[in-house]
Amino acid sequence: MPGSIRDRVAIVGMGCTKFGERWDASAEDMLVEAAYEAYEDAGIDPKDIDAAWVGTLWGLTGMTISKPLKLNYIPITRLENGCATGSDAIRNASYAVASGVCDIALAIGYEKLKDQGYSGLDLPFTASAGGMADDAAGVAPTTTAPAMFAVMATKYFERNGLSPEEGKRMLARVSYKSHQNGLLSPKAHFHSKVTMDQIMNAPIISWPLGLFDCCGVSDGAAAAIIVRADKAKEFRKDPMYIKALQISTGGENRLRDDYDHTHVEEIYQSGIAAYKEAGITNPRKEISMAEVHDCFSITEAVSMEDLQFSPRGKVREDIESGFFDLDGGLPVQPDGGLKCFGHPIGASGIRMLYEMYTQFQGKAGKRQISDPIVGLTSNMGGNLRDAV
Repeated sequence: MPGSIRDRVAIVGMGCTKFGERWDASAEDMLVEAAYEAYEDAGIDPKDIDAAWVGTLWGLTGMTISKPLKLNYIPITRLENGCATGSDAIRNASYAVASGVCDIALAIGYEKLKDQGYSGLDLPFTASAGGMADDAAGVAPTTTAPAMFAVMATKYFERNGLSPEEGKRMLARVSYKSHQNGLLSPKAHFHSKVTMDQIMNAPIISWPLGLFDCCGVSDGAAAAIIVRADKAKEFRKDPMYIKALQISTGGENRLRDDYDHTHVEEIYQSGIAAYKEAGITNPRKEISMAEVHDCFSITEAVSMEDLQFSPRGKVREDIESGFFDLDGGLPVQPDGGLKCFGHPIGASGIRMLYEMYTQFQGKAGKRQISDPIVGLTSNMGGNLRDAV
């Protein structure tokens, strides 16, 4: 495939902080924690890094990491792509390595949201960095994230003939599954054991989305060391090879009067492109595990259809049968996802890869998936605008 990244780069080291209300650590502390775990994992020193990409919504320049990590006199690029920022840091670093511009690249993402003072409910539309606020200000200046995804949920119920009770129970089962997994994930923010009744009867944020349908606001950082695939085993015997990296941008769909509000076309299209690049013909059977952008329970449910894990309109059957559970046919959010980690925006996409990496190495403990072969991460950023 022309221009394909398939089998051209590999990840040989990763690091991830504990996510949560990290009043005990500054942004710099978390960057050091994530980066040095990745360095040790890859068996390299900071001086071995040729170039770095840092993903953050709030950081200002590449100096955000050059000072605490002492990465002096090398190229450092700061980028932001809404909630897909961490994924895009991986993408940019990977293409730099594949092109031969550098041999060893660092992709790192972080956010210190608890110190910003935002509740999370209005965060995507109050951010001053990048194109996200501009998009929101020009289109939906009073829209909150829960309200936007609540529209998706109610429309999904109506389109697929679900009663309010049936729809709410489907969404509750998504959150219940993730909380069960999060209990087994030491670095997750939330370790609450919750029941279906608690989820169903939780305070409503924007109907039908209740408290447990929404991901939290967290601090955190994650990092990856990327090298050429043909050099990967010089660093470790079990590298994680990248088979595909795709991004699809749009945004006009939700402004069309014929938009169905029950899918995200950008996720669907990026999935098609990624499967083609990776040689996947039957995602439901060939993908061993997945981490997706579950900012809300409905987002995960719809992504299962957009990524072709479930037929259109049929995801409820797979959710309620346990197909996406840790011991199901295709485990989704094995670490608990955004639901249990929260969403430090620049870090989330890399944190998703960290779980895939941990699972492939057989180091996931009680949440370990049996013999995973292919993992998928899917991230969504902006106003239903960018998907990776």
